[in-house]
Amino acid sequence: MKRWKKDEKQGTIVAGGNGKGDKLNQLYSLGHIFVDREYSIYVSDCNNHRVMKWLKGAKEGIVVAGGQDQGNSLKQLSHPQGLVVSENGDVFVADYSIDRVMCWPSDSKEGHVVVGGNGQGEGSNQLNNPGGLVFDRANNLYVVDSENHRIQRFDIGTN
Repeated sequence: MKRWKKDEKQGTIVAGGNGKGDKLNQLYSLGHIFVDREYSIYVSDCNNHRVMKWLKGAKEGIVVAGGQDQGNSLKQLSHPQGLVVSENGDVFVADYSIDRVMCWPSDSKEGHVVVGGNGQGEGSNQLNNPGGLVFDRANNLYVVDSENHRIQRFDIGTN
């Protein structure tokens, strides 16, 4: 196994890098990332209340969820965190401050609530500041339910 010297490792900027802001080539307070099979990078851009997609080699991102200011409508997000993208391009995102997980179908301007969205709480249909998301091989959605100090699993019937 080759050991790398600290000064040999150099990073390459693949998204953002143009200071904090809300332009398509900027990001502001990042949450999570997801990389798809085509090496597109999805970023939860927390303080811009949006999820951005950066195609491989792109200089600007594309808003794929939120981006309509902070709020709780189906067109808005509030401090998005964890995200995962399905094989068909649907974006699942933990809407941290609204206590829900949203799905934004590919090329849609509006999402829908898949779990949570029933007010903050400890019930099995409630979340309290959801964070990370992941699907297992059986398409169960696992949600980091941060302030309830638990992980919840949901069968949401995705393909």
